[in-house]
Amino acid sequence: MDPVVVLGVALLVFRALGALGVSRFATWPASAAHAMAVMLVMTASAHFVPESVTVMPNHADLVKIVPPFVPFPGFMVYATGVLELLGAAGLVVTRTRWAAGFSLAAMFVLLLPANIYAAVAQVPFNGGEASPLWLRVPEQVAYIAVALWATRSASRAWPASLRLAGSTSR
Repeated sequence: MDPVVVLGVALLVFRALGALGVSRFATWPASAAHAMAVMLVMTASAHFVPESVTVMPNHADLVKIVPPFVPFPGFMVYATGVLELLGAAGLVVTRTRWAAGFSLAAMFVLLLPANIYAAVAQVPFNGGEASPLWLRVPEQVAYIAVALWATRSASRAWPASLRLAGSTSR
């Protein structure tokens, strides 16, 4: 399933639950945080799926879209999968949502070259055709926007456990 569709449907479902009285989803940004978490769990799973699985994108598909200048592409795919899962968990926990949202936005910016490379080099994905650049870049911008939007439903400070020694935060 397309990640944008998962993100949109999850957002509407969570917001509907909020409208029905579930306080956790009382705002659009809080619902967006949870929707992004659902999408990230889905996309992160592809980072660990063996090549023999063809019903969804798999590790080998993701290795192919890593630009040639990035060292250790297989490791990088696993690492970004772990970061996506950590980001998803961070978005669900209100105390860590602000840090997770900004960290994910930074990660999405860093992943943009892989999406540009995949489109320009016309790397096929999941046995299909390559996604065009005009689609990949706006999709990535949308993920950045939703990650930042989700931070509006959290405290605007890094959790104490993530702060550098001696630093203070509002």
